[in-house]
Amino acid sequence: MSSLLSFNSKKARFWLKKVLWRHLVGIVVIAFSIFPLVWMISGAFDVTGQISTQQLIPIHKGIDNFTQLFSTSGKPFLTWARNSLVIAFTAAAMQVAIGALAAYSLSRHRFNGRKLTLTTILIVQMFPQLLAATTLFLIINTFGKSFIFLGLGHQLPLILIFGGSALGVNTWMLKSFFDTLPTEIDEAAKIDGAGHFEIFLKIIIPLATPIFVVTFLLSLIGILNEYLITSVILGLDGKNMTVAVGLQQYIYGQYGKNWGPFTAGALLATIPVLTLFIFLQKHLVSGLVSGSTKG
Repeated sequence: MSSLLSFNSKKARFWLKKVLWRHLVGIVVIAFSIFPLVWMISGAFDVTGQISTQQLIPIHKGIDNFTQLFSTSGKPFLTWARNSLVIAFTAAAMQVAIGALAAYSLSRHRFNGRKLTLTTILIVQMFPQLLAATTLFLIINTFGKSFIFLGLGHQLPLILIFGGSALGVNTWMLKSFFDTLPTEIDEAAKIDGAGHFEIFLKIIIPLATPIFVVTFLLSLIGILNEYLITSVILGLDGKNMTVAVGLQQYIYGQYGKNWGPFTAGALLATIPVLTLFIFLQKHLVSGLVSGSTKG
């Protein structure tokens, strides 16, 4: 009986020293991460619509903020949402495609200047987009004089800018994943007469689906949240804005008064990304490539 008590005592001390603090840290991190979301939901359903009177559990609840969001003239939220989705999905797909092709070449081929190329794209990616805002504005303004669809206020130039803006990060991330795929797969396919493009299309892409999904989601979130370059290229015309730029109009100069519609719009803007996470969660596990050389 005493030995059993001693064993339980040691087990309890081990749990307190090695396990309990991890649980406490996890709880603190979860609370810190989820509090902004809870506060946003609270503000979205607080009919007072003012940040100065908002409480964690609103006293006066309702959907007046959502009604105001969809009925305010000059602030077409649905148009903003459509613009955001078109730009974000198209640009994110371009980022994944360009990054995948670059990463495959750098992972599977050996050529002069390979290391210099990897280093260069990484260094260039370190500079923030803020430094390029003026340059991009001048470039797009110049192109717009010859090609209207490439000028300011159009979505195409913004999509092209975003399409190549994450080349460095995506290339390094995808290359690291491609390096884990055994080269025996490529060699076996070459023996069967497959070329590089066929190997990439029919072998690498199916195996690398998890990392493509992760890259796409990260790119999508970044583009949806981007404000500076979007406002510079699209301007402040209500019909051209994205959600990130448009919602700012609610709190510009009157932060406290229109806090309700702002949080309502921000809450609705999370739905597309949340939906994607739910439907694509099975692809987020990179273990899909395990056992690829077996059999």
